[in-house]
Amino acid sequence: MKNNWLLAGALALLPLGQAWGQAAGTPAFFDTHVAPAATRLPLFEVKSPDRRLSPFTGMTRRHWQDAARYLLGGAFSYVRTLDDPMQFPKLPGKSYPRTPSQVPTEKLEGLCRTLFMAAPLLKENPGLTLNGVKVGDYYRHQLASLVDPASPSYIVPRAPSGGPSQNLVEFGGLSVALFAAPEILWDPLPEATKKALAATMLSYGDGPTVPQNWRYFNIFILSFYQSRGYQVNTKLLEEYLQKQLAHYKGEGWYDDAPTFDYYSMWAFQMYGRLWSEYYGRQHYPAVAAQLATNFAPLKDNYPYQFGRDGTMLMWGRSITYRFAAVVPFPLMGLQPDPATNFGWMRRIASGALLQFLQNPDFLQDNIPTLGFYGPFDPAVQAYSCRGSVFWLAKAFLGLLVPADNPFWTATENEGPWASELKPGTVVNKFEPGPNILVTDYPNSGAAELRDAPHQPAGDANRGNENYNRLSYNTAFPWQADGPNGEVAMSYVLKNKDDKWEALRFYTFKKYEDGVYYRDAALESSPSLRLHLAEMPLPNGILRVDQNASTEATAVRLGHYALPNLTGTIRRSTRRVQGHEVRIIDNGTYQLAMVSLAGWDKLETLDTNGLNPVKPASTLLNAAATFVPGASQPVYYGTLLLWKKSGTPWTDAELLPVRQLAPAAGHLTATMADGSRKQLLFSE
Repeated sequence: MKNNWLLAGALALLPLGQAWGQAAGTPAFFDTHVAPAATRLPLFEVKSPDRRLSPFTGMTRRHWQDAARYLLGGAFSYVRTLDDPMQFPKLPGKSYPRTPSQVPTEKLEGLCRTLFMAAPLLKENPGLTLNGVKVGDYYRHQLASLVDPASPSYIVPRAPSGGPSQNLVEFGGLSVALFAAPEILWDPLPEATKKALAATMLSYGDGPTVPQNWRYFNIFILSFYQSRGYQVNTKLLEEYLQKQLAHYKGEGWYDDAPTFDYYSMWAFQMYGRLWSEYYGRQHYPAVAAQLATNFAPLKDNYPYQFGRDGTMLMWGRSITYRFAAVVPFPLMGLQPDPATNFGWMRRIASGALLQFLQNPDFLQDNIPTLGFYGPFDPAVQAYSCRGSVFWLAKAFLGLLVPADNPFWTATENEGPWASELKPGTVVNKFEPGPNILVTDYPNSGAAELRDAPHQPAGDANRGNENYNRLSYNTAFPWQADGPNGEVAMSYVLKNKDDKWEALRFYTFKKYEDGVYYRDAALESSPSLRLHLAEMPLPNGILRVDQNASTEATAVRLGHYALPNLTGTIRRSTRRVQGHEVRIIDNGTYQLAMVSLAGWDKLETLDTNGLNPVKPASTLLNAAATFVPGASQPVYYGTLLLWKKSGTPWTDAELLPVRQLAPAAGHLTATMADGSRKQLLFSE
């Protein structure tokens, strides 16, 4: 196995049976021949909503349990006997399994990940039955099958020379469920099964890992079995704990070596919180105390990353895990801080659940799709199988928080959106540890995030749209790049091979006076580079970017994209005080792009198969040809604006900037209200 941790991180969660760096495998589509379920689940419904306790979503703890049973019921529509595996219809595309040897691990994923829903439900209803099958009996039977060499679900113990694999991931998740509900999942097992499970799981846990969130899988396996009296590698456990703490960068964020994304929340923060609750505070109080200190800032930062209605961003790899991103909110109820606005935390968490559960494209064959809403292969990683999506069930580990906890009993509210975030303003929250800027837009209720990733195209999971967009917005999920330079919320430049290449090498410079500065260079041609400066406005973004390239190139910039929701996207063109304006409207949102300086033309483009919401979409692009050698720096000034559909744009809305005046090393933007903003560029 290659000892290349960057590659390991990029290809994280590769299934057993495929070597790291190996091609995706042949044949192109390996069909597992699992037939779709005979019946189809209806759209999730919040039955008898509680508008007193939860005036915005109607969702209480009981409804969270309903949602968990609903999704678990979809999984159990494939289970008729105790022997039936948690295996689901395979979708076309890049997901695994790609060979028969990967099928046992595929089944293991479905088994272990659905336990994130099943364990909390079984703790309160041990007799839970779904599709005529007793759920507790099923999981205990399946755990025994994992260590039965005669079973098709048998998992081979890690060989002494074996490296990290998907089995380590799933056994780490299984250990979380064993900690949460030992009386259901562990205690009733025969001693022989317990010994065999311990031997198999410890063969993975007491071994190599990937130096990122993966260490928690080892930590949980070692901790669980030590808590049950087994001899474990305590030295390795303590080493991995200290290394996990070293990933903390401040403001509640851990870097997942080498990027920031939701793994900070659905891995580092969630695992740290639960490990402390079940094991750490008793056995490693100093580590647990540091984890609690690192968890504390979340309440003051992370909620702002969600829209007013709880909508979450489409951002980062493994986006198919979706609302697992909300799990820190209910876990704030463990060791609750009285300063936490639990009503706001639950409003966000419930809103994010409904964002997906009430979307008609979310389920296919009763199982969440590999996508954001419907299937969307551009966002899928090759380490995912159909059952991988149930990592989203981590949200339901919040049900381990007791019913009388303030997370469940506080009255739902909108936090600062209700009165502190004023219409006509824009609210920026800069987080200096990870250098993330979160922006809230009271006019639209949207939230936005920008950071400075630096991931090569060779990193199949991170060197792409999951990370390289200029910003991510809750109202406008990212769209994939097209082959002819069609781009959404990013720059693409023509490279030396005469192909369009997106920026992906960013360097954070500073956040100053409401302006976020980054430098960016084209990976294949570092001499093609830009100095980026962007200022969020009440209805969008002012971009003033300096082209610092030393080679000629064609340049394109994209606005966000609009999915075609009704069959028609209206488009129009205007000129406002001499500036070209393009507008599109899909009946829900309007986007406007205004050329202020540097651009040759604006374009309105229709695309197909690039948008995660609907196949057909429309976007706005600006285009220019850069030729070096000009005596003055070349600036691209652009307004990227949006608002809800229903009212026409006024000239004042379309032109909140009166003038851009360049000077040596800087540029002054005079706003329509007469205020001035000096943008300071530097090499």
